[in-house]
Amino acid sequence: MKSVWDGYISFGMVSIPVKLFSAIEHQALGFRLLHSKCHTPLKYKRWCPKCKKEVKWEDVVKGIEIGKNKFYILTKEALEELKPEKTNNIEIVEFVDTQQIDHIYYDSHYYVVPREKKERAYFLFKEVLQLTAKAAIGRFVMKEREHVCAIESYKKGLLLTTLNYNYEIRDIDKIPELGAMPRLRKEEILLAKKLISKLYEEELDMGQFKDSFAEELRRALRVKEKGELVTVGKRMKKAKKKGRTLIEALEASLKKA
Repeated sequence: MKSVWDGYISFGMVSIPVKLFSAIEHQALGFRLLHSKCHTPLKYKRWCPKCKKEVKWEDVVKGIEIGKNKFYILTKEALEELKPEKTNNIEIVEFVDTQQIDHIYYDSHYYVVPREKKERAYFLFKEVLQLTAKAAIGRFVMKEREHVCAIESYKKGLLLTTLNYNYEIRDIDKIPELGAMPRLRKEEILLAKKLISKLYEEELDMGQFKDSFAEELRRALRVKEKGELVTVGKRMKKAKKKGRTLIEALEASLKKA
């Protein structure tokens, strides 16, 4: 596993040498768009609809739309000046209780690892965060972007999570469908609570969940590699019973659970 960032965690006069490793590895299969006739991968052109011709890379510039069909053009020199200054330091700004961080702010996860084994400052930092149930809020630059992050004790080490900025979060109050809540009947609430209680598990086992579509595709690819005939099984669609009230649907669900 290759580290994606090397640097230091610093708070006060303490400096901890660390490395970041991506905690998530997405397993989605990549599809290519092909010509149906000859199965050749399609290519995209940089097409200018006004000049009606393909544009070469050397004639491409970056711009920000400031009005209808009006753009502010940024030169390479201007972009370089605007980019955040490269740093190898995660500056801790404050500490908060872990439950204060709303999950909607979570973006990407990284394992924080000491550069050397038995780094005392690293394990002291981890232990204190765990004992106090605190998260360290910091900021740093990675891949030419300034990030705000939360660092928490996680299993044997530390987990760094980059956070979305406040202005990037969409306002849920602007969704009209959530504007008015219907009056719920006590019987509906009671039956729903019973159903939740029946399906409740004390521990979440993520190992039981798999992407069945991707699994079926991988099976088909393995069969194809062997030169055998590929058959993809069709899932049976569950029949929907019409005309049931919410109460009837809850009662039927309890019997089946």
